[in-house]
Amino acid sequence: MGLWLFAVAVLVFAMVILGGTTRLTNSGLSITEWKPIRGALPPLSPAEWAAEFRNYQRIPQYQLINRGMSLEAFKGIYWWEWAHRLLGRIVGAAFAVPFLVFLFRRMIPPGLVGRCWLLLGLGGLQGLVGWWMVASGLAGRVEVAPERLTVHLGLALVVFCLLVWTGLDAWHGPARPTHRPRWPLMAGLLAGGVFFQILLGGLVAGNRAGLVYNDWPLMNGHLFPRDYWQGGFWRSALHSQAAVQLHHRLGAYVLFLAAWTIAILARRSVWLPTPAKSLALALAALVTVQALLGIGTLMMGDPLAMAVVHQATAALVLAVAVGLAWRARRP
Repeated sequence: MGLWLFAVAVLVFAMVILGGTTRLTNSGLSITEWKPIRGALPPLSPAEWAAEFRNYQRIPQYQLINRGMSLEAFKGIYWWEWAHRLLGRIVGAAFAVPFLVFLFRRMIPPGLVGRCWLLLGLGGLQGLVGWWMVASGLAGRVEVAPERLTVHLGLALVVFCLLVWTGLDAWHGPARPTHRPRWPLMAGLLAGGVFFQILLGGLVAGNRAGLVYNDWPLMNGHLFPRDYWQGGFWRSALHSQAAVQLHHRLGAYVLFLAAWTIAILARRSVWLPTPAKSLALALAALVTVQALLGIGTLMMGDPLAMAVVHQATAALVLAVAVGLAWRARRP
């Protein structure tokens, strides 16, 4: 079970990266229909390609941004979105089929059965949320709504974290009862901080806020961006490029300080096991690398390759943070 859950977690990790790439290449609206079964096959004839292209030509993104795009250029963005959806189907099958086999053969420990059912349900919900996100960009907008993109990303990360945690439980077995001082809470809060910081990054990506304020540590020469406020709290927090980038920067500073504080405290702890100390140090180092990648990506104007690496490293940081939170609970 542990190997199976870790393998699915790797697939979800790849799904997050591919989804980010789909967003960065502006490919997410190239498929304008949701066909859970028939959509597994791409267009197989010139007539089918022409029909898909006609569907795309009806939405605002084509009419206002990509008018005049050739069929070959359309195929370039279509394949990214199709691959993203195909990988989603593969992830679903890779979880559901072994789960039902394990369940039928009574190979799943009783304490993990409910969690696996939850994972199966969240996977199905993720497909619905993905279409809900895409639908927001098919009329009245040229891109998907940033808040829906962030919900889609957040649910994927919840599934990823639950897979890693459940995989660790399956691999190591149940924990022995033990006194648990403040470390599990501290490690859990740090993992929650990493999760929240990635959501703030989702809002940055959704608003394409990495294309503005490309200096650091100031923002166009100011500590506080002048166009932060957009006429309302939620409008600013979700749709202001200045606001979402500032929040992501501030979150990074807090996370950097918290990660290194916990790493230093873990090093000095007499209770924390050695594997947890090593994980705390590795997490602080990864957070540092991630911060440097974020600064570099911003100052270079959000190039595709660096942005993809930045997103992949974020998911890796989250996996290590979840591993530290899990390890801190063990005697």
